Amino acid sequence: MVHRVAVIGAGPSGLASIKACLDEGLVPTCFESSDDMGGLWKFKEVSEPNRASIYRSLTINISKEMMCYSDFPIPADYPNYMHHSKILKYFKMYAEHFKLLQHVRFQTSVKSVTQRPDFTRTGQWEVVTENKDGQEERHVFDAVICCSGHYTYPNMPLKDFPGIETFEGKYFHSWDYKGSEDMLGKRVVVIGIGNSGGDIAVESSRVAEQVYMSSRRGAWIIRQVSDNGLPVDMKYNTRFVHILFQLLPINVLNWIGEKKLNAMYDHTTYAIKPKHRLFSQIPVINDDLPFKILSGSVIMKPNVKEIRGSTVIFTDGSVVEKVDVIVFATGYNYDFPFLPNSAMYKSGHRVGLYKHVFPPNLEHPTLAVVGFIHALGAIMPQAEMQARWVTRVFKGYNKLPSNQAMIKAVENDTKEMDKNFIVSKLTPLQVDFVSYMDDIAGEIGARPSLLWLFFTDYSLFKKVLWGPVTSYQYRLMGPGKWNGARRAIFTQFDRMFQALKTRKVDEPEPSYVGRLMKLTLTVMAGGAAVYYVHVRHPTVIPDLLARVRPQTA
Repeated sequence: MVHRVAVIGAGPSGLASIKACLDEGLVPTCFESSDDMGGLWKFKEVSEPNRASIYRSLTINISKEMMCYSDFPIPADYPNYMHHSKILKYFKMYAEHFKLLQHVRFQTSVKSVTQRPDFTRTGQWEVVTENKDGQEERHVFDAVICCSGHYTYPNMPLKDFPGIETFEGKYFHSWDYKGSEDMLGKRVVVIGIGNSGGDIAVESSRVAEQVYMSSRRGAWIIRQVSDNGLPVDMKYNTRFVHILFQLLPINVLNWIGEKKLNAMYDHTTYAIKPKHRLFSQIPVINDDLPFKILSGSVIMKPNVKEIRGSTVIFTDGSVVEKVDVIVFATGYNYDFPFLPNSAMYKSGHRVGLYKHVFPPNLEHPTLAVVGFIHALGAIMPQAEMQARWVTRVFKGYNKLPSNQAMIKAVENDTKEMDKNFIVSKLTPLQVDFVSYMDDIAGEIGARPSLLWLFFTDYSLFKKVLWGPVTSYQYRLMGPGKWNGARRAIFTQFDRMFQALKTRKVDEPEPSYVGRLMKLTLTVMAGGAAVYYVHVRHPTVIPDLLARVRPQTA
């Protein structure tokens, strides 16, 4: 019987895991190697080994309503895209509200997690920790949740850049970047066009003599500010759009999405067009990079072929001379050095975890990895959903399939990811945000039912179908139901707009035609949702109608 649980890491995933343990009556002890909570979002002027690192100006690219925990909305006056200091403040509010910090042991590193000699009978683990004075301590836990993140080990593929040892300037990984002050008047080459590479190129270009951005594959770039000034995720990350993804061919959706992006800035003209289709890989989110390219502050280049002293030669034969700084925005390796090798089942490029959480080859499901997930969405709600499922499994309320069935599921997931996404050693996994959230929520009975809402709460049904898939939807029903979830959904746009109401202006009255169009689209969407459910689950609608129909004597 699981009672005492070790949680490794007090970042956003660790905090969600502590709370999930408390919600299920478990006793968590969290070990955090640093002197504060927040993980990645705790800014430090000097990067610390084996810890995630951020830069001084970092602002999250997920809007506040889409990143918050499901039963603790971010304050309405907070900006929609928050600076890292605001995010850390939110985490501290969350931790204080749910009294989580009393369960955290700071400046305590986990050195090893091993199965107890009687693991076959008890499923228990021995956890060895080390405090700031170097003193080791051994603990016994009934279960372990690993929340150590995956942005801690910078990938520096120097062997892929011949002549780097001759470079006369300074080179470093984006993990070490803190601000643009060292770029003043310099000629800078940024290698890699991910989110970090884009941010660093944009910020450096404001003070550098010239910035060049080298990309091997290119990238699709989307804006945070979408139609009508809404955050892009609140506009498009909806259940209605998700249903379209189930019904329409992916090539059609790729064509529609790429056409819309190219209407803003043609990716071929801007020399950023990638080799892959839009929905094969998570796009780069950056409002400023296209303008910086248009203004010449950032010049796009292909992959680096060779480095000679202060000269960088690219694969197309072009040359940039007198380079002062090279920034390697080349991603991260991942590792769980304290976990036993026996628990690390390998599948393709990734650690094979059942539903990206449980090692499939253990006798007892008492080890879980939370937060090791990659989707076009915030980690907070995904990690929280994983933690809710994990603690239900620990308590015995949910059962996992057999080891053989889980291994088969892991291999099938690997094949599906290889088929649908661009995966590699550095990005070994990717999931669809809504599908994954629904899948894990379904495991604990917290997945919102569109059909049930259609018949029992039509106004909420419209919000859930048309509105953004915020985490509040997963508190409407099932274990962990929150009475404030319905209101949070109805007021999510109020909180979004509140942060913008810093100057009073006259608001136009909504038009009759607009209302009529919205009603028509709602009816069409409702019909599409019913049709979708009927095709996928033919018996659901008759069963539900049988329940709703009044009983006759």
